[in-house]
Amino acid sequence: MIIIPYKGVTPRIDKTAYIAESSSLIGDVEIGSNSSIWFNTVLRGDVESIKIGNNTNVQDGSVIHTSRFNGPVEIGDNITIGHLSLIHACTIHNNAFIGMSTTIMDYAVIEEYAFIAAESLIPPKKIIKSKELWMGSPAKFVRYLTDQDLEYMQDNVRNYVELANVYKIQCHSRVGKNPVL
Repeated sequence: MIIIPYKGVTPRIDKTAYIAESSSLIGDVEIGSNSSIWFNTVLRGDVESIKIGNNTNVQDGSVIHTSRFNGPVEIGDNITIGHLSLIHACTIHNNAFIGMSTTIMDYAVIEEYAFIAAESLIPPKKIIKSKELWMGSPAKFVRYLTDQDLEYMQDNVRNYVELANVYKIQCHSRVGKNPVL
């Protein structure tokens, strides 16, 4: 992993978190317990802070950045952020699900247990209410979530915590060894 201090601030990573080797964390970034930052992900806390809670997974190729106009990123606990997503100067509350290739713009708020479908665009200042499914570009309300949807969201978080634990063990066992490809 690439860790870059910015203006004297170094990313803070909980010892139980998994950070893929090809990820970049820059500046004022905080990663909570059992969270995972996957391959080729960039977290740029250079102009404001990025805070990621516990048991949250940020999947491959995603970018999280802030805004110099009072725009930190706050991401809660038990959240999935799908592959290739762009998260910019917004707030994502606990237990939300962000589908692959989704863009969430400045000052948007994703409430607890909200579900954003893959390839959606959440425009600036949009508020997505709890237990709602939104889809499209720009995203529109589709329906309220079912118990099955909520179970899927929780299962995905658990699966990524387990997957990260396997990666941590494999990476630790390779330390000092020349892996055969």
